[in-house]
Amino acid sequence: MSGRKNISERRILIYSALLTLGFAVGGIVLGNWVGSMVIIFDGAYSLVSLALTLLSLLAATLMARPNSKRFPHGLAALEPIVIAIKAAVILGLVCISIYSAIISVFEGGREIDTSVATLFGLINVIGCAFGWALVANKNKKLGSGLIAAEIKQWQMDTLISVAVLLGFVVAWLLLQTSLSAYAVYADPVMMLLMAGYFLKVPAVMLKEALSELLHMSANNSLCNEVHQCVTEVPSNNAVDLTVSSVTKVGNELRIDIDMHIEEQIKIAPKDIEITRNQLAKKLKHLPYKCQLNLSLVV
Repeated sequence: MSGRKNISERRILIYSALLTLGFAVGGIVLGNWVGSMVIIFDGAYSLVSLALTLLSLLAATLMARPNSKRFPHGLAALEPIVIAIKAAVILGLVCISIYSAIISVFEGGREIDTSVATLFGLINVIGCAFGWALVANKNKKLGSGLIAAEIKQWQMDTLISVAVLLGFVVAWLLLQTSLSAYAVYADPVMMLLMAGYFLKVPAVMLKEALSELLHMSANNSLCNEVHQCVTEVPSNNAVDLTVSSVTKVGNELRIDIDMHIEEQIKIAPKDIEITRNQLAKKLKHLPYKCQLNLSLVV
């Protein structure tokens, strides 16, 4: 990763951390004040997000360091490790919140101050949407995996805030009708309704991060793009190129290519270097640091 890109990545993560800190403190304080478990969950999620953002910031700093004898291949694997930790923590937080919501339903629901809570929900939706848009916009040219995970955190936080707001609106509407007795269930039921989505997103993040750590093949679209680039390399009658494997680890794309040559034909080292340069030129547009491994196959 270039120095400029790494500086931009760290700057975005610092912005995200400062925004998250404000939402975390506000959510937990107000949630305890009005007695809403959904607001407390929103604040707790923001607090966890802050810790995870700081972890991403540390990883970005370490990944900027040059390769060393101890880490000859760099620290690209830190990116999927951090994403896996983020996903696992978010999954745990969601599961705990679902359990608390179920207990609350069986205990008769929770009374909340809907007027204050609704106002907080509206402010939170606007603020989280701003944070989501800001981080996503800054990552358009950067293409960072760490920032992409940060965007998903903001996306989840925004949707949590929308669910919080809807829950309080429903509770307020119920209070105006003959069904006012059921208003106490709006808060925990809304928490349960959110569960499906909030279990899916971190689960997908965890799956993708683990696939990188296990050096599984990259996704089909990326593999197809690499295959297309290799086929566009100027043909050489003495050499036939085939892609052996494509794996993605963090911001690195590791590509193994077999150079098939006939047994009676000798190939000079400069020809191999020319082929490598042609391949690197074709793959240059990909938003990753490409590592090419060429193997001679007779």
